[in-house]
Amino acid sequence: MAWSTQQLAELAGTTVKAVRYYHGIGLLDVPERRANGYKQYEVSHLIRLLQIRRLSDLGVPLSEVAAMGHADEESDEAIRALDAELEATIARLNRVREELAVLLRHRAPAYVPPAFARISRDLSERQRSLLMVYSTVLSERALAEFREVISEPDDTEQEFEALPPDADGATTDLLAERMVPVVRRANERHPWLRDPTADAPRGAEHAERTMAHALVQLYNPAQLRVLKRVHERLQEEDPGVTDAAP
Repeated sequence: MAWSTQQLAELAGTTVKAVRYYHGIGLLDVPERRANGYKQYEVSHLIRLLQIRRLSDLGVPLSEVAAMGHADEESDEAIRALDAELEATIARLNRVREELAVLLRHRAPAYVPPAFARISRDLSERQRSLLMVYSTVLSERALAEFREVISEPDDTEQEFEALPPDADGATTDLLAERMVPVVRRANERHPWLRDPTADAPRGAEHAERTMAHALVQLYNPAQLRVLKRVHERLQEEDPGVTDAAP
């Protein structure tokens, strides 16, 4: 018995386009043609097509299907490699599901790092954006410390966030003076703030440069003046102290 391309594709649960593609890349032999010019597929073609489908369903790349057609050491190694890849994929998917569960529980935006899901709704859009940048350059330990810092609300936070870009010098200086003791207390409670990028995965210089660039881009001129003034005041008190990021 012989089948047409359409019949073969239906038997194997695939498409005519796929069969032709397998011919094109050399995975499936092209059968002889009948007198009328139509291909006639035999059982051997069906078996080979089913093998290709099976391996493809297992996640084997088509480029490796030919090497896995026999039960030998090369095939065994390919199967082990595929199994390891699938194990890693499953672990990643399970981690993603756990993160999604945390985000849903706290009704946090999907882009927020899961560790900050609990407090994300209390943060401004700008603070969330800053968090995303920080999460790419700081260590897990540093992020945990940073989470504690921003979990401690203060009276100046909303005022700082609402500060308009055209705020005058008197307004920014007054806000800076009110923020100094707040930041000082944060520094005392969290010694990590003296050197937050010390254990940054890609190095302190890279982390500092990225964080500084984010601050400049995300905060308006008046807010940046406040941050600069707070930093100067703290440096006057203790040259070894930095300022906590808002």
